[in-house]
Amino acid sequence: MKLKALRQLGPAVKNRVIALSRFLLSLLGLVIVFSLGFQVIMAYEGRDYSWISGLYWTFTTMSTLGFGDIAFVSDLGRVYSIIVLISGIIFMLVLLPFMFIRFVYEPWVQAQAVNRVPRKVPDDQSGHVILTFYGPVASTLINKLRQFNYPYVVVLPDQDEVLALRDAGVTAMCGELDDPETYRLARVENAAMVATTRNDVINTNVVFTVRGITDEIPVFATAREPAASEILKLAGCTRVINLTDLVANALARRAIGGQKFTHVVGHIDDLVIAEVDAARTTLVGQSLGDAQDATAVSVVGVWTRGKFETGDEDMPIDAATTLVMAGSPAQLKEFDANFRAPDEHNGEPPPVVIIGGGRVGRATAAALERRGIDYRVVEMLKERIVDPEKYVLGSASDKEVMIQAGIETARTVIVTTRDDEVNTYLTIFCRLLRPEIQIIARATLERNIASLHRAGSDMVISSATMGANSLFNLLKRSDLLMVAEGLNVFKLAVPKALEGKTLMEAKIRRRTGCTVIGIDQAEGTTTNPQPDAVLPAGAEIVLIGNVEAETNFLYEFARRQSIEN
Repeated sequence: MKLKALRQLGPAVKNRVIALSRFLLSLLGLVIVFSLGFQVIMAYEGRDYSWISGLYWTFTTMSTLGFGDIAFVSDLGRVYSIIVLISGIIFMLVLLPFMFIRFVYEPWVQAQAVNRVPRKVPDDQSGHVILTFYGPVASTLINKLRQFNYPYVVVLPDQDEVLALRDAGVTAMCGELDDPETYRLARVENAAMVATTRNDVINTNVVFTVRGITDEIPVFATAREPAASEILKLAGCTRVINLTDLVANALARRAIGGQKFTHVVGHIDDLVIAEVDAARTTLVGQSLGDAQDATAVSVVGVWTRGKFETGDEDMPIDAATTLVMAGSPAQLKEFDANFRAPDEHNGEPPPVVIIGGGRVGRATAAALERRGIDYRVVEMLKERIVDPEKYVLGSASDKEVMIQAGIETARTVIVTTRDDEVNTYLTIFCRLLRPEIQIIARATLERNIASLHRAGSDMVISSATMGANSLFNLLKRSDLLMVAEGLNVFKLAVPKALEGKTLMEAKIRRRTGCTVIGIDQAEGTTTNPQPDAVLPAGAEIVLIGNVEAETNFLYEFARRQSIEN
């Protein structure tokens, strides 16, 4: 195994062995020369020593041991001893340890590392997700895969990176991403899907390589440039996720205004999950219970500063919240017709202020335009100015620039730069300029979402979370939909403990925090079931809630049931 590992290290080890051999030969030659010099000077002093004694004196002097049992008596001999001593310090005490570490110890450590680096998944592995990069999207996706017990493996070409990930508890293997053998060793033909989130060129090569092995396994890729989407599809990609458009559409969807009232965020069976800004409805000032009594849809909770709350019936609805609803398409259409508040602005509404004219900022502007919402983009770089009428050149931290962009009358400002620290600063600045304005911010890293909320953002859209949710939902689970970070819709068989009970008797929301939004039976799905609706045996219930609520439900019913059995 060690010989095999050394072979895998390639020409680098051979070059090191040659260099070490040359050094040792040089050191040996130096010892022989010094031993000859010892004999010559001892003869000059009129003394006679054997060759063994000469070697003995040379080694003790070069190694700085200097026992003193053999010593020169002349000044010439003493000068020669100094030369030998300095040479020994350089060669034996400095260069020799360095060469040993560099050419012996390091290759040995690398050989051991090669043995530690896995290059395949277990032979019985199946239903796993293959990832080709460990970045913000992949790390967020891995957390979700772990939560729902999906096996996965991250394939990376760098051994050190693989070892670092494995030390951190991440399942990873080593292999070149353009080598078909890598994916065979990753058992791609038994995988649930392949997800590649690298740059457009590498993603295309990954897709093309996987398609050379199998046409059956779905392959998903992220793309940055619009042209890359078509190239990836031609390479055989099952679906391309444009993270820029994904984040931009989510940012634009949250902005106040436009012709579209409710916004659909997902489907599960016949149920539609939608959101609406409470400020645009006639429900502001009412309680959740009153809203539920007045509507046919199920008002399952609200978003408040990025946190989802199911709330109780007495929870008031204010203008800063976003309602989360579930129902059939017909019920949502009826909600649009009955509860849309008249626009308080006469004539054209004020434009939305977009901070940042980069890729996401431009895509957000295009998404707002599709919604029929006017906008102004604040951008520092002159070369990014697309339309002088829509763009304002200058720094968003300059009050005069923001006033020119319309911050004093705008209802919404969207912060789109890729630097989370800058976004936090600009969020605080905008909140100081307009305490009541709606602020929507982009987060590059998931860990900065909470910081942006504390800074004053009403809603934070994380590109890592959006990408991870999209990839997870592409696993084609018909019983789970990730609506947003911290909010899931899931479907489970009615537990035996609840069979035959009404929703009122079951008290699911009170006991677990989950809300029942549908009962799925053979004849169809009942949306927004009433409290007297019965949970029949053999049916499935559709619930919505955060991760904690789902865990509570599983513990309260499903796991307790298995323990009792």
